[in-house]
Amino acid sequence: MGFRKQANRLMTLLPEWTWNYSKRKPITSYNPQRQELRHEDVVPVYTLFSYNHTLLDERQLSEADACTSRRQHDQTVWINIDGLRKKEVEKICTCYDIHNLVIEDILSIGQRAKMDEIDEVIYCLLPMLYYNDGTGQIETEQVSIILGRGFVLSFQEDPQRDVFNPIREKLRAAGSKLRQRKADYLCYSLIDIIVDSYFGVIEKMNERIERLEDALLLQKENAALARISILRREVMLLRRSILPVRDLVNGFFRSENELLEERHDKYYKDVLDHITQANEFVENQRDMLMNLQDLSMSQINLKMNEVMKLFTMVATLLAPATVIGGIFGMNFDVIPLTHQQDGFYISVALMLIIPVLMIIWFKRKGWF
Repeated sequence: MGFRKQANRLMTLLPEWTWNYSKRKPITSYNPQRQELRHEDVVPVYTLFSYNHTLLDERQLSEADACTSRRQHDQTVWINIDGLRKKEVEKICTCYDIHNLVIEDILSIGQRAKMDEIDEVIYCLLPMLYYNDGTGQIETEQVSIILGRGFVLSFQEDPQRDVFNPIREKLRAAGSKLRQRKADYLCYSLIDIIVDSYFGVIEKMNERIERLEDALLLQKENAALARISILRREVMLLRRSILPVRDLVNGFFRSENELLEERHDKYYKDVLDHITQANEFVENQRDMLMNLQDLSMSQINLKMNEVMKLFTMVATLLAPATVIGGIFGMNFDVIPLTHQQDGFYISVALMLIIPVLMIIWFKRKGWF
């Protein structure tokens, strides 16, 4: 039973021990002077949701159909594009009269979250975060959302995963609030669910930090500084991803663009509160890791002091024996106790009695 418990604990900690240094992302992940790598071999998947309070059309589209789907009367159109290929992104953005600067931002991976109002659309870019339980790393995916008159376009890098399934379920429900509102409420819903997903990643990081803190307090962690360094890097990535999202949401909250209905301001205010709270949690995690690093260094110094204290005490206790042995080892003709039968035993007794008296004295002084 004890072996099984230890094995389960080992499997829990295994992702942190098998952190792959070759897969870690650089601190500076975006450079406009170089072409960021995209998965150009991934065929984009176009998913359409065209709806109003009574009708819903959900289906996958071809590239040609995606360009004509905006021409729907009294319906809100949401097209989600999974996979970024330059040719396809440029084509669909041209169909929707999207500015070239927006197209460039969509195709540039690793950017800072932001919100822009260009021509007759509102463009926002923000990261979608995932926690990989297998490696213990935080993985990021850039999401671009374009809000236009009666339509929303969303672009994702990874076609295999996202956090939009709850929104899809709400769209399938005829009486949902999402079906009653216009495109700007859909845009809010997409941003809101991305921001809410950050808290799941933050909780995972909290669990790792708390485990490390418990190990340090119990003094059972021998590689604490290495693990703290790994966690600090992950928290740095988390902070760099989440912090700019507050400015993005604040831009929606303060915008007077006619695409945004005034009655929806309170919803963006709620998202702003959530992202502010998420930023506070990440700052707390960074402060906690700094404290854990100080604690780890203090423990290392304390252990070093204990070792030095032990060595000093051993050397002090052996000093009388060394002095006595040195005196009786001198080459003089006349040395006390040299020709006496009990001379050896008397010298050995002095070597033992003096350290014992020293130990008693050290104990009374409270030195150990």
